[in-house]
Amino acid sequence: MAALTGISLAMLAVAQSGAEAAVTRSEYCSRLGLQLDGVIQAKAEPGADAREIAEATALQDKANRLCAERKQAQGIRTFANALKLLGVTPVDLNQ
Repeated sequence: MAALTGISLAMLAVAQSGAEAAVTRSEYCSRLGLQLDGVIQAKAEPGADAREIAEATALQDKANRLCAERKQAQGIRTFANALKLLGVTPVDLNQ
């Protein structure tokens, strides 16, 4: 019985450490949103392509709405599309 309890505790510890390492979709939405904010601010200089910035901002608004509506997968894709539009690779959370 004691061995079974020890194994259960060890499995629980491994499961918790794996859960801490995984990034939730909500966190990914937040990180991509912050990345896009920074890119838009950096690109919003005189002489920048206003059309691309306007499109990226519209996509950002849509992505924020999707993430807030618990449609994180769609929001993440929309953030990624906005970043790609501006020529930036989205953050890779596996690094």
